[in-house]
Amino acid sequence: MPGSDGKLREITRRTALGALGLGIIGATTASWPRLTGMDIPGRGDSSLSIAIMGTAADAAARQRVIDAFSKVHPEIRVKVQAIQAVDWKDFFTKILTMVAAGTPPDVVYVATEGAQLFADKLAHPLDEYLRRDAADMKEYFADVHPSLVEAFMYKGSLFQLPIDWNAANMYYNTGSLRSAGLERPADNWTHTDFRATLAAMRKANTSDFTPYYWTNRLFGGVVPWLYANDTSFLKETKSTGGDWLWTTFYANDPSRSLRSGGYQWLEPNATDPRVFESFDYLRGLVKDGLGVRPEEGGGSSLVGLFASGRIGTTPAGGYWVQGLNEAGMTEDGFDVQFFPRWRTQRHQFGTAGYAIMKTAKDKDAAWEWVKFSASLDAMRLVFTTPNTTPSRRSMVNEQLYAGKGPRHWKVFYDTLDRFPTTGPIPAPPQQAAVETALMKNVSLAVSGDEAQLKQALESMQRDLELALRRQA
Repeated sequence: MPGSDGKLREITRRTALGALGLGIIGATTASWPRLTGMDIPGRGDSSLSIAIMGTAADAAARQRVIDAFSKVHPEIRVKVQAIQAVDWKDFFTKILTMVAAGTPPDVVYVATEGAQLFADKLAHPLDEYLRRDAADMKEYFADVHPSLVEAFMYKGSLFQLPIDWNAANMYYNTGSLRSAGLERPADNWTHTDFRATLAAMRKANTSDFTPYYWTNRLFGGVVPWLYANDTSFLKETKSTGGDWLWTTFYANDPSRSLRSGGYQWLEPNATDPRVFESFDYLRGLVKDGLGVRPEEGGGSSLVGLFASGRIGTTPAGGYWVQGLNEAGMTEDGFDVQFFPRWRTQRHQFGTAGYAIMKTAKDKDAAWEWVKFSASLDAMRLVFTTPNTTPSRRSMVNEQLYAGKGPRHWKVFYDTLDRFPTTGPIPAPPQQAAVETALMKNVSLAVSGDEAQLKQALESMQRDLELALRRQA
């Protein structure tokens, strides 16, 4: 029966730490974040507790959805718990703390970075519910690209329904492009074209202008260049299974043959020649003053720098549009294009959706929340501004971007439709340790000569081997 509880292995504090894989590679201790009383649902509370990353204001903003849900399911009380965190890793750590303390939420909003961590240890698969409610769910899947769904498959089962997502597309400042005597790049522009664009921008603008701004992280850092060059810093394979889902919901999709039981990242790949080639390309941009060193780039100040005309290009997703508008940028002041092509034009994306916890008090009620949250009515209540990209194709429309831009907003969903092999952030269950291993070595890799680059990638390979050995 859907929602039936099995005997769960107790997740202790030690197990939770191991699951997240926290800390710098080789460190002997890890910090355990402190929760406030506001972070932990009250014991004995019969409400369905929903945990999201954010503030009290973020929780309050979901009240319209809760009210709409209550009209359909008056028998289910819902409480949204907003947990403040620096980033997704910090948020997941706090969730694991709650699990270890015996006060876990019933449902958690989880991004790609933690999808396999939750699927492997914490989440309940949705398969039984999807089989039971297939007739009700066909409309949702018909409106959502299968690449997003596949990102939440793990070892043949589906653990989340994608609600929002973002690909690493290339934003550009239209004024900076015009001042360099350039027109909008072609859809199939190459990494060579991109470098030429940066050089022209550099020549036409002042000394405090940065042609290319990128950050040292999984999303929008080096990974999009690795994907475009048909490689990655982890070896990517796929699980078997999941045929029932693809046959039921995507039987006539042209990319049906590409689909699987989920992604796997089991081995490091940092010493692959194409990884070296990709890093060497970025090293050249930094060396020639066409791009920043990635450690100089934090996302917090990036919107303001771009809006003030001091940045020419940067990779980002649809989540950036609202921020640029609020920073005073007009809809014709910026635009977006596909990420440049290399050996492929495969893009990187991240997605997010609700996961039902194994420890949920009432999994049937939790499923009703997950199912309702994926409905068109609920998503229209949530996505009233372009501060992310809705998973539903029908919602990525002219109305969402009216008066805010960009002109070529269709690029966002076309990234999936035009490039069906576009894939998720490489995020195995040990994602936190894996990301640490990557970030630790990126700056060294792009800051010196070829010998230093080779040394950095060899160091990354060793660090990744250690990271992947951690118990997830």
